[in-house]
Amino acid sequence: MSASAGQKRSRVQYGGPTKRQKGSRQLEAGMQGILITCNMNERKCVGEAYSLLNEYAEELFGPEKFAEQDFQGSEKEEEDDDVEAAIKKEVDQIRSTTEKNCRRFQSVESGANNVIFIKTHKIEPEKLVHYILKDLYTTKKQKSRVILRMLPFSGTCKAFLEDMKKYAETFFQPWFKAPNKGTFQITYKARNNGHLDREQVIKELAGIVGSLNPENKVDLTNPQYTVVVEIIKNVCCITVVEDYIRFRKYNLQEVVKESKKETADDPLTTQPAKILTETQQTVETHIDQKSQEEIVSEAHQEEAIQVESANEADKSAAKQLKEHTDTKEEKPE
Repeated sequence: MSASAGQKRSRVQYGGPTKRQKGSRQLEAGMQGILITCNMNERKCVGEAYSLLNEYAEELFGPEKFAEQDFQGSEKEEEDDDVEAAIKKEVDQIRSTTEKNCRRFQSVESGANNVIFIKTHKIEPEKLVHYILKDLYTTKKQKSRVILRMLPFSGTCKAFLEDMKKYAETFFQPWFKAPNKGTFQITYKARNNGHLDREQVIKELAGIVGSLNPENKVDLTNPQYTVVVEIIKNVCCITVVEDYIRFRKYNLQEVVKESKKETADDPLTTQPAKILTETQQTVETHIDQKSQEEIVSEAHQEEAIQVESANEADKSAAKQLKEHTDTKEEKPE
């Protein structure tokens, strides 16, 4: 019993989940994709993410296409006397075929708990995620249970300040380099990384935005752009997104619960309500106008009745006065 138990323990220690398999897919600098936070169920989160992303990607970019594998020339390679050259050709062919058949979305290990990273291929992450959130915000239809936030990242680099600054100088240009300009804020979150200082990172990145165009201004209330910085171990994910406040920090659970007060002046959700309100106001105005006309008419009727009553009173008084005069004249002297 003890020997078998020892063998079980040794097998668990040798092949346990803490040991990373060689060649496993991990988040690394140079990748682009979508970082998703979840609620204690990463496997279900991956399934929801695939379903949601594929649904909207087909609407936005069309159906996914795959290239057929090409094995032409394999017989020629087998006859090749130079074995090393043949192996090299075969490896290049496999690599080329793999690249052609790479899926749009592929989950990789993020390096943090309750966080998954979906690597994207030939997809604009910012455009896709904004499209998803805009639809959820407009329809208020909940389409996920465990997904919390969905953040697109078209840029990743090593999580060292100098690398981040060098990368940001080029990455920020489409949004902030003159003549482009806008109001902005910077959000920062670090996971499993302790060597970076939050305040210093924000200060340096804000300085880069300002150097690209002095007219770029900080706005922490309702900025046009939000620079999102997510650090996971030794990888820095950077993105610039719009409607960060409107879409509740890109939270899929909160964006469908937004209050009426917050959407009162939003054209995305108030256009039908505006039409209804204008129609209702027109009806109410017509009713008020009609009521006012009826009030005036009633007032005229009452005035006419009062005049008629006054005339009748005058006639009665005159009649009584005449009768009194006639009676007085008939008395004998």
